[in-house]
Amino acid sequence: MAEYTTAQKSALKLKGVGAVSAGKKKKKKDKESKHRLEQVVNNQDDEDVKTKKAYVDKRTPAQIAFDKMQEKRQMERILNKASKTHKHRVEASPVRSYTAPFSPTYSFKLV
Repeated sequence: MAEYTTAQKSALKLKGVGAVSAGKKKKKKDKESKHRLEQVVNNQDDEDVKTKKAYVDKRTPAQIAFDKMQEKRQMERILNKASKTHKHRVEASPVRSYTAPFSPTYSFKLV
């Protein structure tokens, strides 16, 4: 017990509670820094506009045609998937064709 005699015996102090941190003081911003910041933002916007105008497509005609075909095929795939209903997808699934003979639910006997 002699080791614990030097420890402090006071209540825990929580951050943000009490008279010490009653509220944060806001820093004052000077007008010059705001003005400089606005100038920098405006200059960046002007540079962005200049770089957008200067963009030149450097792809070869074969690359352009390839990209167009890729987009066309992708759109066809999307439209094909969108046209199928859930029922059609389930009926066409390979798992269904494999499990159909073993499933007692779908084995109907006609009398």
